[in-house]
Amino acid sequence: MESCFHSLNSHLFEVLNQHNENPVHSKRGRVQSPAQKLHVALYNLLESHGVTWTQDLESDFPHSWQQHGDLVVFGKDCFSSSIWKPLGDQLWSSIACSLGVERLAKQGCVLNDGLRSPNVTLLLGDHGWVEHKDNGIRYTFDLTKCMFSAGNIVEKQRIATLKCSEEIVVDLYAGIGYFTLPFLVHASAAFVHACEWNPHAVTALMRNLELNNVLQKCQIHEGDNRQLLLYNVADRVNLGLIPTSEAGYHVACRVLKKNTGGMLHIHHNVDCFLSKHEMGDDNMSAKDNGSSHRIMWRKWAESTEIKIRTFLEEIHNFSWHTTIVRVEKVKSYAPHVDHVVLDLDCRPLPKML
Repeated sequence: MESCFHSLNSHLFEVLNQHNENPVHSKRGRVQSPAQKLHVALYNLLESHGVTWTQDLESDFPHSWQQHGDLVVFGKDCFSSSIWKPLGDQLWSSIACSLGVERLAKQGCVLNDGLRSPNVTLLLGDHGWVEHKDNGIRYTFDLTKCMFSAGNIVEKQRIATLKCSEEIVVDLYAGIGYFTLPFLVHASAAFVHACEWNPHAVTALMRNLELNNVLQKCQIHEGDNRQLLLYNVADRVNLGLIPTSEAGYHVACRVLKKNTGGMLHIHHNVDCFLSKHEMGDDNMSAKDNGSSHRIMWRKWAESTEIKIRTFLEEIHNFSWHTTIVRVEKVKSYAPHVDHVVLDLDCRPLPKML
């Protein structure tokens, strides 16, 4: 161990071995984790500049990060201290070398610009393009310009199991192809109309369609989907925008085939917070709390069903039957807020003579 950490002072040695009172001197014990390698590199860099490692820097140290190939993305709550600034590019080069990557970036809060644009700063490197493989599908995107939601993997896998070989799908919020690609690659949709208004996402979507050899089965509609010039074409419509896709309800009803109807997949962030009065029991168990969340999902789904049926009847001027097929959680979005998806089957009723 001493040969690995010869330059560390006693404080850093304790940090690296805080849960190990008797360090193992075997080869396995001398193998450093990426976090340890980074810690050592930063300590040595500061020491070479005459700066002492302090306890305050411990909270400014990144203990986890995302890696996309040769690019590492740190969270927003690290490297905030002014002590790092004089180190300049030497800091980022040292970090990249210790982690065995070529590029570095730092994540900020998602921008409230209507596009859910990421707030990512490139620290080292000349571009933010990365490639990610998910369920056998290749996604490439510029992570400084586009979001990639790994938390939707279960829903993407479910979409991949659908049988859509004879279906026309409209994806109203396509992004870089999160759901467009599973519909085409695995669910074998006959054709997908993909709508997206973020030009950076459109560029990535085009590349992803080419990467996965499905470009000929998709038409990209760039711009505001409320101006979409499609009507009566879809067997299935995907509304994958959160916190709400309600702005697309009317469009979804308009593009759905009026003679046969079809399925809507509607995403939404449901507020599941219940007051003590609503819960009725201060000692509600976790199981009961899960049930209360399902009650809130169902209330939202029933309200949405009414809105959709009203739109369908207003647009087509005849009666429709709607059925809630499924309401499930995609992921937790925030405390007491669940990202859920509703599968709503919509069928025209026979016209009365």
